[in-house]
Amino acid sequence: MGAMNAVEDVEHINFRLVAVLKLSGELGEDALNALRDFVRACNQTLLKKGVPESGRGAEIVRFRVLNEAERADEAENVDEAENADEAEKASDVIPGANAIEVEIHSDRYVRAHDALLRFRRNLAGVLGRYRIGLRGIDVRTYEIEMDWRDEVRVKSLPFVKNLSLSDGKLRLSLELSEREIERRIPDRILRLLYEKREMARWGGKKEHWELLFESERKEILFDRDPAEEMIRRCWIVHGASRGQWIYGPQITRIFRAFERILMEHVCKPLGYHEMIFPKVVTWDVWKHSGHARAIYPEAYYVCVPKTRDPEYWEDIADYFKITGEVPTDRIMERIENIGGLCYAQCPPFWIFLRGKTIDDDCLPICVFDRSGTSHRYESGGIHGIERVDEFHRVELVFIGTKEQVISHAAALRERYRFIFEKILDIEWREAKVTPWFMAQEGRAGVASDREVGTVDYEALLPYSGKWLEFQNVSVNGDKYPRGFSVKLRSGRELWSGCSGVGLERWAAVFLAQKGLDTENWPQSFREIVGELPEVFKFV
Repeated sequence: MGAMNAVEDVEHINFRLVAVLKLSGELGEDALNALRDFVRACNQTLLKKGVPESGRGAEIVRFRVLNEAERADEAENVDEAENADEAEKASDVIPGANAIEVEIHSDRYVRAHDALLRFRRNLAGVLGRYRIGLRGIDVRTYEIEMDWRDEVRVKSLPFVKNLSLSDGKLRLSLELSEREIERRIPDRILRLLYEKREMARWGGKKEHWELLFESERKEILFDRDPAEEMIRRCWIVHGASRGQWIYGPQITRIFRAFERILMEHVCKPLGYHEMIFPKVVTWDVWKHSGHARAIYPEAYYVCVPKTRDPEYWEDIADYFKITGEVPTDRIMERIENIGGLCYAQCPPFWIFLRGKTIDDDCLPICVFDRSGTSHRYESGGIHGIERVDEFHRVELVFIGTKEQVISHAAALRERYRFIFEKILDIEWREAKVTPWFMAQEGRAGVASDREVGTVDYEALLPYSGKWLEFQNVSVNGDKYPRGFSVKLRSGRELWSGCSGVGLERWAAVFLAQKGLDTENWPQSFREIVGELPEVFKFV
């Protein structure tokens, strides 16, 4: 979404910016006259360039020259000009004048910060004739006022020191440096406001649910929570960490049966090759993948020691030896956060391809990873084995041209349909939902390209009457190739997709419908899983 589009449906938005441009030398009378002419020209042409007839663009409504004493004094007292007629007031030559203060007003077209950068860029040529250079910019005031009629309450925003909402107007007072102006931070703030409003309008993922397929009703063979029954039979035991289970031999055998089904009926026929993806994911990866937009409440963070020097840690070890307690508060002062544990499996894979050009002849590329756990902080939503903090998945990633990726996603969906219908014999359905990457990045709505998106697989939990998402297939478009700068030799557009197979979720829906007694399981699955082992006996 472009900066302009971020507020395209806002009827009214105004910007007011006061900034001081610091100079390398003093402004004499000739330089000041040239400056006056330049300001007039800016208001007539430079700051109006690209503005439609319905807009007014930007204008310098006031400018003046300052010396060191006035710069210090006026930093505490910035007046507001009413219109462009004020532009030349207080612009006489003064002793030691080595700065220019400008006040810029604008609408959405040529926003005030862009106007300031245009002014600075062209001013260098004007003052250069008098051997005067530019040394930097101090932003004194930056205010934005915009229509805000939605019931979206914004309490605070980065770089915003004051925020108020009244009479249908949102007023922001920004605190910015020159670098932040150059990075177009105001545009990013407006985009963020737009996204918050869109999320409030859409109301969440459940409003973007389109049924694609629903299986036949199945006979109910079990009506209890399978997690409770597995605990009773000691198939699973809570681990030491929250949202974590230790899986006994029986449920582990079932997990491995699911994997064999996946290998035999999906990975081998569709040409997948196994890889091992990292499970510690750095912030650099999450910035490129988009997860850094919203991952913070759910991430399991990873930290490393600032040093391995034993002396640096000796007092920590001594404290534990004496008290038997780990001083976590003191440890926090001596570690550095580098990222987090695996949240979504495919993003760290893309480092393997980052910045590379792929030969078209090797497409489509299909790889999978099943090498470790994923971690998400589920807050109060933990339940059974279907909603946990630590879970096991097989992640499938497919890469190719747009046509290849769309075709492969369709083939993948057919393979899953066969498994769920003919092997597991469960009651399930398919639905098109908010693309997974938009949901995980804190964005709402639907993808602009209808060929990009996520299909969720949901299964009935008879004991609760609810449907549980247990599987997905996603076509991600060019999101990852673009984010990690991966290209095709031919120059054609490169797309990708992914599909996460959650072993806990598969087990949760299968056991909820079929129960834990193997005689109630489909013969097709019993032949694959074999006899469940009984290893432990407790008295």
